Amino acid sequence: MYVLSPFLVSRFWRKKTHWKKILRILTVFLIIILFFLSQNLSAQRPGGGWFRPSQQQINDAKRLLPPENTMSTSRLAISNIEPAPETTVPAEQHAISSFLRHELNLSSSDVQPMELRVPSAGNRASAEIVGFSIREAVEGITRRNLTATYNRWRGYLQSELQKTNGLYTGSEVNGLGRLQWFREVMADPLKAPLEAEQFTSKLHQDLCDGPAGLRRGILRAAEKVDLDPNIFKYTNFDSRKTYRTALKLLEQNLVDAHLLHSRALEPLTKEELRYFKINANTALTLRTSVGHTVSARASARQLILLMQKMDRAAMFEGLAKLALVTDPLWLAAIHKIPEQDSWEDEPLVLEGVTGSIVRLIETQAGLIVIGGRDDNTYELEKMKQVCAIIDLGGNDTYLEGVVDLDRPVLAIVDLSGNDTYRGNLPAIQGSSLMGISILVDCQGNDQYIAQHFAQGSTIGGAAALIDMEGDDVYRGIRRVQGTAIGGIGLLLDRRGNDTYRGAMWAQGVGQTLGIGILEDCTGDDTYYTGGMYFDSYPETPGYEGWGQGLGTGIRGVAAGGIGVFLEGEGDDTYEYDYIAHGGGYWMGLGFFRDFAGNDKHQGSTSVMWDGSPRRERKFQRFSTGFGCHYAAGFFFEDGGNDTYWASIMSIGFAWDCGIAYCYDFQGNDVWTGAGNGNQGQGAQASLGMLFDFKGDDLYHGSSQGYASGNITYHQPPYCGGNFSFCIDYGGKDGYGSRAANNSYVRRGTSGGFLIDRPDVEELRAQQMAAEEEAKKEAAKDITVSATTQPE
Repeated sequence: MYVLSPFLVSRFWRKKTHWKKILRILTVFLIIILFFLSQNLSAQRPGGGWFRPSQQQINDAKRLLPPENTMSTSRLAISNIEPAPETTVPAEQHAISSFLRHELNLSSSDVQPMELRVPSAGNRASAEIVGFSIREAVEGITRRNLTATYNRWRGYLQSELQKTNGLYTGSEVNGLGRLQWFREVMADPLKAPLEAEQFTSKLHQDLCDGPAGLRRGILRAAEKVDLDPNIFKYTNFDSRKTYRTALKLLEQNLVDAHLLHSRALEPLTKEELRYFKINANTALTLRTSVGHTVSARASARQLILLMQKMDRAAMFEGLAKLALVTDPLWLAAIHKIPEQDSWEDEPLVLEGVTGSIVRLIETQAGLIVIGGRDDNTYELEKMKQVCAIIDLGGNDTYLEGVVDLDRPVLAIVDLSGNDTYRGNLPAIQGSSLMGISILVDCQGNDQYIAQHFAQGSTIGGAAALIDMEGDDVYRGIRRVQGTAIGGIGLLLDRRGNDTYRGAMWAQGVGQTLGIGILEDCTGDDTYYTGGMYFDSYPETPGYEGWGQGLGTGIRGVAAGGIGVFLEGEGDDTYEYDYIAHGGGYWMGLGFFRDFAGNDKHQGSTSVMWDGSPRRERKFQRFSTGFGCHYAAGFFFEDGGNDTYWASIMSIGFAWDCGIAYCYDFQGNDVWTGAGNGNQGQGAQASLGMLFDFKGDDLYHGSSQGYASGNITYHQPPYCGGNFSFCIDYGGKDGYGSRAANNSYVRRGTSGGFLIDRPDVEELRAQQMAAEEEAKKEAAKDITVSATTQPE
């Protein structure tokens, strides 16, 4: 055998030309290896993009659960069943107030009295019920000696987020745009649902509580996206003042909004502003047909860095200033504007306006137009100098109305009439591209028809569409009906039976650095999102949905924002395709809450977006309280007899270091999970919960509370495990998994729980029945004893 001597080695070392060749070859090999590693890492995370999951990974995902009805009786670990607690209001109840330490310690010092609030709408005991769910989870974890496993999972989740917190991490996961509230939620998964319940309840009260509440809601939203609301200042309107004073106050607030807009953009150069205007909507909306990412990732990253650089708080404050136009006292004064002031001899004319004009007011912010009470048409792109329109009545038509750097501030107030808002351009109908916009319609059955990026949506600004009353129709395609990136987008409808229709990124969607909100206070409403773009999962049929309370990031670019969907009273119908209906995706936080009514959560859209017959078979994936890829979702139904439908991976389902909670607080409900991965499950190192309180409920499918031991995305045992909870308090319930009513069942691994508890009324009824039966038996014994006595 030939062995190199030290002499030969040293001689070879001195030949630099050889080493240069070797270094080149090693560099090429290293590039090839890194490419294949990146492909493999991306393929491990199904959900679309350039890389697809392998067939083995697809099969693993399909094998999350065993086939229907194969739960062996050996896993029915039945224990003594305790009654569900009573829910009296007020009552002294307890909940786990915090798990801020990395260790889960169940000493009495960690259990604090819970403050019970009484919301203006919804279930009065909702906070208590959420507290019960936390206690059940904690008790179950300790009963099965899973404290160390839980802490390991929680520590692993934190370490994964910490090591990917930079801008350039070598993977798709990075820290660009991560919100502090997201960090807190992911740090304390068992505290999160109580915070979510309080947040949704308070925000609902704010938004349905007049102009002061609207401002409080804007401040609450600002806090959640890392802005300081303490700097905001407002001017209230005095009821004793005239319409002239009301107009002066509007003028002042419009000027203030312009100054705030200038302050917001001051950190950016002219070149950066020009880049934003040209690329924002194209890169973030138009050049993509999948919901999880964008095609122009480099442009998207640059746009988000620009939004981080600007003063976003000034945009929020500007919108709060314009909230003046929702004040009933201000509106009452505006109603008193006469048809024509005595000093006006000739009819007023302005290009772009068809119909009567009562006044034209020149201000430092631009032109204020006051339209008459007849039917007017406003061609807003011919009126770029206009910063505000007040229409006193009539069935009016508003065409386009872009709010961007060319017209940075716009307020539209329509006092009455069945109005039509229509356009094809972006940033219209109470929307903005790096601007401040508000549209308020006070009365009438109105129609809002748009294409992309409209109806209370923003990119890098602050925008609101507020409809006070009427049966309204909202129709758009992408980024519509309360969506936001880098700001706040709000659609608020206070009253009426309304119809909402979108195809993707619709109805309460918050993306990076943004909070998108849809609030409908009352009415029997219909919601639809999906039915146009094919889903990005090649192995299952369906369409993209991406809406109805969705907080999502831009995969491979940045972390997610906050999406909020709030529905007040009414019997509502929901249709939604993939990734929708109260959930988080890619480091986002999503919230859905329906406060009252008998609602139908029917899952997949029944027809295409344009009304034609559906071309893909009905299939639903990720919906109804879900968290996917380092994200958290929260779903609350406060009352009513509700129905739910899903195919796979939905209804309290968490995936890939996700957190998911789904609550129904009252009613006889039907939960249908057509396939595996439904009804309270955590998979791939996650925690998922479904909690149903009161009512005779029916659970179709066999997935309830099943915890799989199969983890392929992360390395066991270092990642901890999966935690799955399906919990039902009260009623006579039926389970497709064949679990008995009033039982405590282990599903899959020790992290799987199916818990059914009787409520106090049931126990009292059982006790009374037993006592009655005992009395009858005693009476029989006495009768028998008397007949057998000797004479």
